[in-house]
Amino acid sequence: MERALEKYTGKLFIFEIISIILGLMFLAPFYFVLVNSVKTLGEILTDAASLPAIFHWGNYSKVWDIINFPKILFNSFQITVISVIGIVLISSMTAYRLVRRPTIYNKILFNVFIASMIIPFQSVMLQLVRVTSILELRGNLFGIVSCYLGFGLALSVFLFHGFIKTVPMEIEEAAVVDGCTPFGVFFRIVFPLLRPIMVTVTMLNCLWIWNDYLLPVLVIGSNKELLTIPLAITKFFGQYTKQWDMALAGLAIGVTPIIVFFLFLQKYIVEGITAGSIKG
Repeated sequence: MERALEKYTGKLFIFEIISIILGLMFLAPFYFVLVNSVKTLGEILTDAASLPAIFHWGNYSKVWDIINFPKILFNSFQITVISVIGIVLISSMTAYRLVRRPTIYNKILFNVFIASMIIPFQSVMLQLVRVTSILELRGNLFGIVSCYLGFGLALSVFLFHGFIKTVPMEIEEAAVVDGCTPFGVFFRIVFPLLRPIMVTVTMLNCLWIWNDYLLPVLVIGSNKELLTIPLAITKFFGQYTKQWDMALAGLAIGVTPIIVFFLFLQKYIVEGITAGSIKG
């Protein structure tokens, strides 16, 4: 018994060491961003890993003014919030219908959602640019939000679909007996029960949309009124010069809101994914 316990303790110690090493590897990019955001460009090019001799906090104020940070922060915020709210509402209602009405057509539709998840975004980039141009969706808020809804629904429907299967039908039947309408059953009974997976879907889509660069650069283009944080930071990368000190300071400011949001909701993410995987 003691030998088995010692063997288990040894394995546990090894796993802890591996976990610490992996954790440090994942934290390394944050270290480089934060440390180099308060250096001069010369210090960054000379030694990017060392601590700065003098902390140049003025990099942050310069970036704030150069890219008009309050404006681009508002742009990123409104695009993210509107897109995520739309994804949560549409995907939850879609998944509820697919689960509660398992017809052959709904099963085919669900499989289409799943199949679309394996299509690389790069393979539809040219078609996306052409379609958005024809429909006059480029360079406006409605266009970028519509694209995020289209590309974000598949995974969200999949997550909601697995979770809704765990919601007992008896609760909905009791609500119907009490005279609740189909919309009332969903929004008054089912929707509040989806909170764990709703937080997961919200967090995953917020991380994606807030940090996304490729889709905004294709749809928003050169519209300066709708520039998001990733697009604005590219201002510091020219053909002949790269202002790493300004870019890293802007990146540090830009990721702060979403990191705080993630840390606040991280415990609900695992809870939602685990609950949604109980039934398949």
